[in-house]
Amino acid sequence: MGKLTMILGGARSGKSTYAEQLASQGGSRVTYIATAQGLDAEMTARIATHQNKRPTTWETLEIPLDVGKAFQARPTSADPDIVLLDCLTLLVANRVMQASADVDAPDERLATELVASEIEQLVAAIRAQPHDWIIVSNEVGLGLVPPYPLGRVYRDLLGWANQRLAAVADEVFFMIAGIPMRLTPLDQ
Repeated sequence: MGKLTMILGGARSGKSTYAEQLASQGGSRVTYIATAQGLDAEMTARIATHQNKRPTTWETLEIPLDVGKAFQARPTSADPDIVLLDCLTLLVANRVMQASADVDAPDERLATELVASEIEQLVAAIRAQPHDWIIVSNEVGLGLVPPYPLGRVYRDLLGWANQRLAAVADEVFFMIAGIPMRLTPLDQ
């Protein structure tokens, strides 16, 4: 297993920019895994902005679901030095939405199963590969409590997913106002 770096923070905190800087410093062959789906005009525009910022030499894989399985199943003719997953936030959202068609009555059990399976497959893929990984995710538990049931299920599952990946990460950074802060557990 290569090194796993996790970058957490709020919206527009500089997570992706910092992750891209780390990836650029970590090797010449970067595979960027994008989990966003252009389901509306705003998201399509955000995706285009992110695409235009990335170096053209980076391989981009658009994988909204089953990231671990899809990454392990891809051709390995040009293995990367660094894999950058941006972002876990949307990967979890994709799974939660898959399980819950009704925002007022989400299927919490199914959402939990789908997210847990997705995260365990991702961890297995990370452990099975020699490359370094950088994973970007939002920390959504610091703000307001979502006013609807689906939002609360999502917040809780993303918080759990962040904890699961941070527990196996070599380094975790928290971004505030574009400033990366390295997090260190108290027992270290």
